[in-house]
Amino acid sequence: MRPVSSKFPLFAFEAMGSLACGFYGNYIFFLFRDRHDFGNLGNLGVAALMGLVIALASWRSGKIAQRQGSVRTMVTGLLGMIVALAIGACFSSLPVQLAVLVFWAASQFMVWPALEALVTEGVSGAARAHLVGVYSVVWAMCSALSYFFGGGLFEWLGSGSIFWLPPGLHFLQLVVLWRYARHYEEASPMPLGESPPREEMPPAMHGACPRLFQRMAWIANPFACVAAFTLLAMIPELARRMGLSITIAGFFCSIWFFARLAAFFVMWRWPGWHYRFRWLLGGYILLIMGFATVLTANGLWWLGAGQVAFGLAVGVLYYASLFYSMDVGEARAEQGGIHEALMGAGNFVGPGIGALSLLIVPQFPQGGVWAVSGLLALGLAGLLGIRFRSGNIHANSN
Repeated sequence: MRPVSSKFPLFAFEAMGSLACGFYGNYIFFLFRDRHDFGNLGNLGVAALMGLVIALASWRSGKIAQRQGSVRTMVTGLLGMIVALAIGACFSSLPVQLAVLVFWAASQFMVWPALEALVTEGVSGAARAHLVGVYSVVWAMCSALSYFFGGGLFEWLGSGSIFWLPPGLHFLQLVVLWRYARHYEEASPMPLGESPPREEMPPAMHGACPRLFQRMAWIANPFACVAAFTLLAMIPELARRMGLSITIAGFFCSIWFFARLAAFFVMWRWPGWHYRFRWLLGGYILLIMGFATVLTANGLWWLGAGQVAFGLAVGVLYYASLFYSMDVGEARAEQGGIHEALMGAGNFVGPGIGALSLLIVPQFPQGGVWAVSGLLALGLAGLLGIRFRSGNIHANSN
């Protein structure tokens, strides 16, 4: 078993990736707003396209990383992002920018499932739970900082900075990954056609079935992504409506990122939530409330309060999905791919529903918000149905 300290270079790699991907992935919506005059309809359509690519790429790349090796898969993804952003810097036309977005998203999600597997490879039990916590906190912290400072960088350095700042960080990631691979030889890739070794399930807590909690988290987290990606796509228009500059929007609309970070930190340090259904249920209810509050807020106080609730909810559901993906079973690259693919599916469905509602009834500007809120309510009903149909969870897991 590898010592936990050997994973530190991977967290440095993760931090740089989160900063780089957050800057381009979040502020591309402002670029489309300002350069191509996109409103909510256009940006929701872009977000849906990105989500579809993420879902397909994550599902496939998780399988590739499981068989071909995580390091090789990550290098391919990094090089793909660098090439995509270089093309985006050279050509400003809308068709090229959409193609760059597709190629960048596909390349990015060759990296994350492989990294998640590499972080937890060679450890088990409490050490694995600790590493999942560190991974989540590092990612959330850098993602929050990327959004918080990104608006100022976007305005100060110009919109083109989203194409040349991230590749610099990606080159540094390649250096870190090369040094890591030299010092810590990766476990041999699994031969094609061979099943992953079976691992003993985590001990059931309070009569809980670990596989069932994994499935429930895999259902709940995509709905968190439904809401989160819809929100990200609509923030540029929300900022315009409230008279916020891009810099101020970056500062103020990053509140939910920091709330998500707080949820990650609590769930990392306190394991009492493991295999307890009430955490999934509470997070989901808070998700619906926070989402509707943020996108219908008429003042900054309500916008801030809604972001706190929303960020806490997204943090609970995402962390639970990642934890159960890494804690149950052995094929972690593949399961990490499923975790990311389901997030991509949510990223596709939420903005897609929002865009479709605005396209059908453009006279109702809040139609997209209520359509997605209705979808979230259906997800809650499905989660409750699975919970109460199962005979594998003891009553006191509530």
